[in-house]
Amino acid sequence: MKIENSTISDIDEIFKLYKIATDFQKINFPENQWPEFERDLIANEIFEKQQWKMVLDNQIACIWAVNFSDPQIWEEKNADPAIYIHRIAANPNFRGQKFVTKIVAWAKEYAFLKNKLFIRMDTCGDNKRLIKYYENSGFDFLGISKLKSAEGLPCHYKNADVCFFEIKLNEK
Repeated sequence: MKIENSTISDIDEIFKLYKIATDFQKINFPENQWPEFERDLIANEIFEKQQWKMVLDNQIACIWAVNFSDPQIWEEKNADPAIYIHRIAANPNFRGQKFVTKIVAWAKEYAFLKNKLFIRMDTCGDNKRLIKYYENSGFDFLGISKLKSAEGLPCHYKNADVCFFEIKLNEK
């Protein structure tokens, strides 16, 4: 397994994985699923080295994005030194590999290198199974609330229950 930045040549595979994830969400969580993301957004994340991939057997097994700021979702907590993980999507050919646990191990090292003290993530909807999965992967579940404003965010945040997750790293 190797983890590296996605490249522009990965963009079609990234969108394929997003489509698979969204189709799964439509069936299992019809009240809340990802919108179709803009190609420019993903291309910019690739250019900014914010889009990541996990490669197994020469295939992209999992993708995600990382940001260093997320003020609209994390509000006053955004002032904390944190990385924010978004849009984890897995290749169904590699199901059962516990990718989030592997992402957490990678994110702890990445956050340390970037002088960050928190790893944070959010998800929409009150999915007890997903909450438990993220907790089992090392995150503390901080609770559920609605955002003060979802203006400018992808439409799945509009009026959604947002679950907040965090890992506090040891100070250096």
